[in-house]
Amino acid sequence: MLVTTSGERMSKRVSKAAPIEEVKDKREQILQGAMQEFLAQGFTATSMDRVAKTAGVSKATVYSHFQDKEELFVTLVERLAKKKFQLIMGSLSLCEEPKILLRQLATALIYQMSSDPEYMVFVRLVIGESARFPNLARTFVNNIAKPGLETLSQYLADHPELNIPDPEATARIFLGALIHFTLSQEVLHGNEIIPMESDRIIDSLTHLMSCCSACKD
Repeated sequence: MLVTTSGERMSKRVSKAAPIEEVKDKREQILQGAMQEFLAQGFTATSMDRVAKTAGVSKATVYSHFQDKEELFVTLVERLAKKKFQLIMGSLSLCEEPKILLRQLATALIYQMSSDPEYMVFVRLVIGESARFPNLARTFVNNIAKPGLETLSQYLADHPELNIPDPEATARIFLGALIHFTLSQEVLHGNEIIPMESDRIIDSLTHLMSCCSACKD
């Protein structure tokens, strides 16, 4: 069973006598080593032995911080989710008018996904392993897709002038179009077959949202 929080278990497994900074440094070493292994080998081929070797620590040290590689993976997803959410949503002002905020959000989302090679490889890894390890994919969606969807849904609901009858469904359409564009272009190499400038997608989406606000029942 996957674990979504690891702080409590870590505090139990790591010796209380170890200095806090030393514990943090070792944990960071392990996570960096795990990320390298997951990206290079995939989830199945990655072992705790390989993580320990890449991280430059003993296998016992790895197990003193993490129960297994699933917990390592979950922790990496949590870190990546917080980083991406902050980079995409943290720079936005939810007090901004919809036409401006939606354009800023679309631009930030496409840029943060397509300009980070490590993130795109990580997405490929999750998609590739989702059939054999569905809980890994669920963890990814729960920590990365869900918070963004909830934030945008609430924002749309808080703006009745947009005349949107179903804010959640509209948020899914808006984010889904951006994610599909980025995945098809960057992950599936669609930029070689069906290339399109991101500005066209952003302009069209913001135009559609503007049309919604202009329509009346």
